[in-house]
Amino acid sequence: MSVITLQLGQCGNQIGGQLFQTFMDDILTKPSQTQVPPDKNETYKDEVLSRFFYKDQMKEGLPEARAVMVDMEPKVIAQICCDAKKSGQWVYPAKQQLCQQKGSGNNWAHGYCIHGQGQEVKVMEMVQREAEKCDNLSGFLSLMSVAGGTGSGVGAYITECIKDEFPHAFLLNQVVLPYSMGEVIVQNYNAVLTLSHLYRNADALIVMENDHIQKICSQLLDLKKISFRDINNVITHKLASVLQPVCVDKYPGYSCQNTLGELMEHLVPHSDYKLLTVKNIPQMSEAAMTFSSYQWHGLLKHLRQMLIADAAMEEGINWQVKLGDETPRGSSRHNRSLANFLVLRGKDAGSVDTSMFADPTLYAPWVPSGACLLTGAQPRLFSNYEKSASLVSNSRTPVQTLDRIVDKAWSMFSSRAYVHQYVKHGLAEEDFLDSFVTLEQVIASYNNL
Repeated sequence: MSVITLQLGQCGNQIGGQLFQTFMDDILTKPSQTQVPPDKNETYKDEVLSRFFYKDQMKEGLPEARAVMVDMEPKVIAQICCDAKKSGQWVYPAKQQLCQQKGSGNNWAHGYCIHGQGQEVKVMEMVQREAEKCDNLSGFLSLMSVAGGTGSGVGAYITECIKDEFPHAFLLNQVVLPYSMGEVIVQNYNAVLTLSHLYRNADALIVMENDHIQKICSQLLDLKKISFRDINNVITHKLASVLQPVCVDKYPGYSCQNTLGELMEHLVPHSDYKLLTVKNIPQMSEAAMTFSSYQWHGLLKHLRQMLIADAAMEEGINWQVKLGDETPRGSSRHNRSLANFLVLRGKDAGSVDTSMFADPTLYAPWVPSGACLLTGAQPRLFSNYEKSASLVSNSRTPVQTLDRIVDKAWSMFSSRAYVHQYVKHGLAEEDFLDSFVTLEQVIASYNNL
């Protein structure tokens, strides 16, 4: 079940390059036979390669990433293609890159109305070529940020085109939300317009927040000077820990079953709720890893409290938040979920008791008990952690940040600040209003969980 990755804009292309390298580093790590028998390890490697890479059996050469790369400036794509080739392990396919000489100027309308519509034919031709190389297309993974112009504007437009051209393929968008202190002055406009358009077309959105990732780099990984590469490494670690093959039947036959379709079917049972977040544990520097030892019960206890207290990382969790806690207003303080997908990787992963995540109090009262939790396990170690756990959650987690973005964008829009820069590229004020209405409905739906 192959997945085609769409790398959109500078952020999307940088994340994509590191994600494919993470996939390749994982399968080239040879586990001991006490972890995984050789035949099962080969099955795992074959599944990863067929899912994310293409290899022409009639020709010699390195595996090619199943990817389409789009950016309005050529520098980033050229560098990422060069880095992949230098690895000697994989490459990007030839002629599957689209670059221009001028970017979108951090203007969503310029990316959506000008570059997106102008380059639609070329981009969709590349997507079609990549799709024709798949024996069984599972769906699309789009990587993008929402703050700038190309990734957000072109990304939103291409998402609509993908949905029109491949209506039966699953479409998962991974989006990066900007720093709350600001990256560009119109980032909240761009975020509102992007998220509202994606919500109408994508099957699900995995939301990553730069503020949270920055804290993980600083406090858990002990990085002093944090670069974009450090930020992207945390993002790709989260994505790969979920997207790499696992078995939902505790791996008696090692059949890999976490395809995009199966994930979407479980995590997004209702089209009004499409926001997903990823929490994972442990996260630490290589130096700290040598002196650390974990037990499954302790890991899952911390991960569960991260979910309940809505914590982005295991450090600084508020243990005072309990299931069923009530605020003076009568609303539940704890984070409530619609569905969760728990992924366990490493030693004895198949024998772990995960019942603590099936507690019905964690979920909205109308969710059937059998539809709450899906668990996947894989005996192979991931990223050198003897035991690691990741949780993909459809919950209230992103709503507070989303609410803040909408409020800031509305404050600017009420005085029509910078609106003329969008209108001149073909966007109408009614488009802003439609986007506000869409996201306000999303926020209301999640607050009512």
